[in-house]
Parts: sequence; structure tokens; C-alpha cells
Amino acid sequence: MSHYFCARKALTILSLPVCCLLTNKAFGQYILSDTTNKVSVQYGEKGFEFRTRDDKFLLQIQSRFQFRFATPEDQDPVTYDDFMGDNKTSFKINRARLKVGGHAFKPWIKYYWEYELSQSNLLNFTLSVEKWEWLKFQVGQFKVEYSRERRISSGEQQMVDRSVINRPFTVDRQQGAEIYGRLKGRGVADFNYWLGVFTGTGRGSTQNDDNHLMYFTRLQWNFTGDYLDFEGSDIEIHERPAGVLAVNSVTNRSPYTRFSQAGGGSLEGYENGLPGQYRVNQANVETAFMYKGFSWQMEYHWKEIVDKLNNDETNTLHGYYVQAGYFFHQAIDWWPAPLEVAARNAGYFPNREEDQTKKRETSLAFNWFFHKHKNKLTMETSYFNYDKTGDIPASEWRFRLQWDISL
Repeated sequence: MSHYFCARKALTILSLPVCCLLTNKAFGQYILSDTTNKVSVQYGEKGFEFRTRDDKFLLQIQSRFQFRFATPEDQDPVTYDDFMGDNKTSFKINRARLKVGGHAFKPWIKYYWEYELSQSNLLNFTLSVEKWEWLKFQVGQFKVEYSRERRISSGEQQMVDRSVINRPFTVDRQQGAEIYGRLKGRGVADFNYWLGVFTGTGRGSTQNDDNHLMYFTRLQWNFTGDYLDFEGSDIEIHERPAGVLAVNSVTNRSPYTRFSQAGGGSLEGYENGLPGQYRVNQANVETAFMYKGFSWQMEYHWKEIVDKLNNDETNTLHGYYVQAGYFFHQAIDWWPAPLEVAARNAGYFPNREEDQTKKRETSLAFNWFFHKHKNKLTMETSYFNYDKTGDIPASEWRFRLQWDISL
């Protein structure tokens, strides 16, 4: 009898691991099955998407790489002396981005952040509430919608990069908050608006320098009754005309006279000043239009810099660009459908007594779209002409080839 109970006890002990294994396996299958029923995974236009079945949560992850060859150099000439420097042909990874976005709890509570891997910079981080079309709210660090050219992502540009006027006139990324929305009436009574307040000290700066904040306004008239997104090239081939006319304004007081991805900086002839040294008032008028493969955009800029610590010495800057592109397969049968031709002319006029340089750029580009802006090849040639009063004009040609791909 004792042998029977001993054998039974031994059998029970030996069977425990098997029972546990079977139980864990069954439980694991249940959890996996339950998770699969609650979350869907797919690859879309914004990368890999993880979405709950009830659509309360969405996570999108995407990476983007931009490979560029440029000769005799990549950067736009900034000063007259740049034409006299050594040629520096380059081949580089110009941008390497990681993008994460989606919504949480409600489809209209959205989040987004973007990181530049090659320079270890956190570019964007935003939280948006977009429950109503006419009234939306955004807080964080992001590109101010002051300029269409700057607001359009570098991955959705029509040319290899932005024009020569981007450097002196952009307000780039700022930390702050804004309200925006669309007031859509009947026909041409269709408007978008943006109102924002920011620290006014550039990307990565969490504090204002002198309690004078940056204030921004944008009023956009969708004169064809259709909203036109911030994107270059009519890759959608609009069957109906889509056009906008916008007026933008910014006022700010800070140590800086220009902004870039690096943060606050100085234009030629200025130095980074003391807190609140420069009052900068600026405005621009822009138009954009797309129809059946044709695209157009232009901006005219005005900027006033007042040195508050130097008897209110004032300088006024002007600049413009005009840009257009066309998919010729809309008119010519044998023209390849993925091929677009685009051109741009831009001018910058500093109007400083010590620097009367007139800077002009003319560029021609060919885009081959493998998959919209997510995978495209761009070839561009540019001619720069800088006329300086009293000196011999300087000029330069440049060639660039770029592959931009999002994964």
C-alpha cells in the first residue's frame, strides 16, 4: 500500500511541470488571441500603425532619410566672400528623422514628436486638441505657420531645399501655443486662421529672455472653396482648382535677428544681442494653387529690425520667391507620369547701408516620384547672382542630386 501511495505521489510530482506547461501555453494563447483582437497592425502613409479596435489609441512610427550629392558646395552663398571660398563637393546623409505620432483616448486628442538622428535634436513635440473644425488647439514645439515654404516638410518640398529667402525671414520652430481652425461657408466664403504666442527664442529654448513674447497671426482665404495642404507638387492631380491667399504677421523682441533649426541666430551685420535688444516686426503675403498637375506658390516678405539699445536704429529687409511645377504627362501622352519639372526664382534685398547686396537665385528641378513624396529622386541646378554696389558682381552655378525616402 505504501508503495502505491509513493508511486502515486511521484507521478503527481512529475506531472506538475507538464500541467504547468500546458496551462501556461493555453493561457498564453488566450492572451495573444485577446491582444490580436484588440490591436491591429498595418503599414500606411505614416509608417507602421498600431491601432486599437475601438480607435481610442493610435501609434504611428516612421523613419525618413535624405541622401544628397552637391557640387561645388551644398549651402547657399550667404555673403559676397562665399563666392571666393574653396569648392567643397559633398555627399552626405542630409537628414535622418524618426517620427512618432497618433492619438490617445479620443481620435481628436493628437500627439506628435520628431527627432533628428544625425544631429541629436528634438525638433517637434506637440499635443493637439482637434474636436471641432472651427476651433483647434496646439501646444508644444513646432514650426510656426508663418511661411508656406518653411512650413512644408523638407520631405515634401518641390525643390531639393528651400530658397535663399528662407534664412533671413523664417521664424522656424518655437515653443508655445496656438489656436487655429477653418471657418467654412458657402462657395468662396472659406477661411482658415492661426493665432499663436511663443517664447520667441527659438527651438530648444524653454524661456523668454525679457518677458516680451512672440505673437503670430495667419489669415488664409481658400478662394476656390477647397483647403490646400502644406505640400509641394500636385502629386494628387487635383481635378478641381485649389487655391489659397494668406496674410501673415509676427512681432517679437529678443536677442536674435533670425531663427533656424539650430535656434536663435544673427543676420549679417548683427551680433547676438542682449535680452530684448531687437524688436523684429515682419509680414508676408503668399499664394498657392494646384490644378491638374500644375502647382504654384509664391511669397513676398517684409521685415523690420529695430535695435532698441542703439537709439532705435531701424533696418528694413525685403524678399520674394516664385515657384511653379507641372506634370507634363497631363498634356503630353509620351511624357513619363512620375516625372515633374519645377522652377523657382527668388530675391533677397537686405537694404543695409553697409551691405547693399542684392541676392538672387534661379533654380530648375526634375522630380521622379517612385511613391509620392515618400520615395522620390530630385535633380536640381541653380544659378546665384549677388550684385554688390560698387563691386564686381559675383555668380555661381550649383548642381544637386537628392534621394528622399520614408520607411
